[in-house]
Amino acid sequence: MGGRELAGLAGRIERALGGREPQRGAREGAKRAAVAVVVGGVDEPAIAFIRRKVRAGDPWSGQMAFPGGFRASAAEPLEVTARRETLEETGLDLSRHGRLLGALDEVTPRTPDLPPLVIAPFAFAVPSLPPLVAGEEADDALWIPVAEILEPANRTTFRLAVPGGERAFPAILVRDRVIWGLTERILAHLSELVDL
Repeated sequence: MGGRELAGLAGRIERALGGREPQRGAREGAKRAAVAVVVGGVDEPAIAFIRRKVRAGDPWSGQMAFPGGFRASAAEPLEVTARRETLEETGLDLSRHGRLLGALDEVTPRTPDLPPLVIAPFAFAVPSLPPLVAGEEADDALWIPVAEILEPANRTTFRLAVPGGERAFPAILVRDRVIWGLTERILAHLSELVDL
């Protein structure tokens, strides 16, 4: 972390996102989804992650991700989707224990082979690091310290075989878990906004 102070991170995120209109994503025929970037703790904050279950037909099978998923209906506000999915996937009730910090820019997959999808990320804060319990769609739910996520030595590249060759993606390797793709892009955007 290079000695940077992480205490008060939730307040810094809230100030960075306050009054800012997030960029909206667009992709023809896209489904809408939302994720929760949940920051817990104060002096040594951590972020909640899940590892998705390995399932046939799921292009994000087995990947590290923020809790989230598709909205239940076109009428469901995406912030509600993020809260509902976090409860289902981690047992953490953001409606009771979380504080909304703001919305980040929406993201879409850059690979045309992936299903059309627009994800709305919402940042939340919880005052401690309550136990997380993996729901039916997750193999694991855990807190990863922000200091480990930001550690330059943990930056790496994830290589993925794609039709016609191989692609390299920026990634973060923490405790044998690789964070890459849409999740890494959301983290990079948050880090840029908060100047981490």
